[in-house]
Amino acid sequence: MALRKVTIEGDEVLRKKCKEITNINDRIKLLADDMIETMKKESGVGLAAPQVGVLRRMFVAEPEPGELYIMINPVITEEEGTQESTEGCLSVPGFIGLVDRPMSVKLEAQDIDGVKHNYEFTGFHAVVMCHELDHLNGILYVDRSKQTMTEEEYEDSLLETDVNEEVDI
Repeated sequence: MALRKVTIEGDEVLRKKCKEITNINDRIKLLADDMIETMKKESGVGLAAPQVGVLRRMFVAEPEPGELYIMINPVITEEEGTQESTEGCLSVPGFIGLVDRPMSVKLEAQDIDGVKHNYEFTGFHAVVMCHELDHLNGILYVDRSKQTMTEEEYEDSLLETDVNEEVDI
């Protein structure tokens, strides 16, 4: 296993549509291991293959500690509801955006052994899966964001909200 360099917005690889994985071989398995190691080192909850410069339809995600997914050739089969999410991205460091995402999604994907699974995700888990799947289609969260701000501006807005709530008591 090895750490991979995370591509940053502006790198053209992030804007390209990824190719389907037709053979889950040792190279793909090594890539998955490297992506997991890189995601954890960077304190992310997800990492898509194009974020490490590989144009293949695969991402890894760990929306909760110990709840690790390797998604190969994922497809959303159903979406329901909407929620506003606050999102950041390892490929867009220093920024936060407000994005409308489905409240729940059903997703079909292969695991690292090539076995197809059907998943259902809600809330934050649905946000993570949609965010990572967007990467496979050359879409960044900033393309969907209703408002994008620096992390500092976001932290300031949270402080203002806390102060206002305390005053309204």
